[in-house]
Amino acid sequence: MWLLIAFIIVPMIEIALFIQVGGLIGVWWTLLIVLATAIAGSYLVRTQGSREFAKLQRSFSDMQDPTEPLANGAMILFAGALLLTPGFFTDIAGLSLLVPGIRRKAFLWLRSRMNINTASPGSHHPQHPRDRVIDAEFEDVTPDKKPTHRPSGWTQH
Repeated sequence: MWLLIAFIIVPMIEIALFIQVGGLIGVWWTLLIVLATAIAGSYLVRTQGSREFAKLQRSFSDMQDPTEPLANGAMILFAGALLLTPGFFTDIAGLSLLVPGIRRKAFLWLRSRMNINTASPGSHHPQHPRDRVIDAEFEDVTPDKKPTHRPSGWTQH
């Protein structure tokens, strides 16, 4: 439902802003600003994205929790999509997601709204009797099947 509302309201906001800004500064300056934010935004997304990817790789190699670099990378990717979408409202939202402090607050807000379970070696406690592991040895006692026909010339026996 929220996605449907966003797909209706965001274009209406963008159209209203285009009309207002275009009336104040002119059509060509408006188009130039939209193009400039797309170019600057793509540069910022590329540089910040590569920095977060390096942090993600470092967290894997140091065996640390990778959720914050992953969330930052996702927010930077989303910011890039917003910046490439023509419009002032989406540009402001995209540029705000490129500010590390805002991303940090968004990450903390999202993390507070989620239930996160972590696991570490040796921390598994069975919740159900079927979750137990039983160490055993076995011997296959299934009888061999008797062929019902002669092998063809295409198979080796």
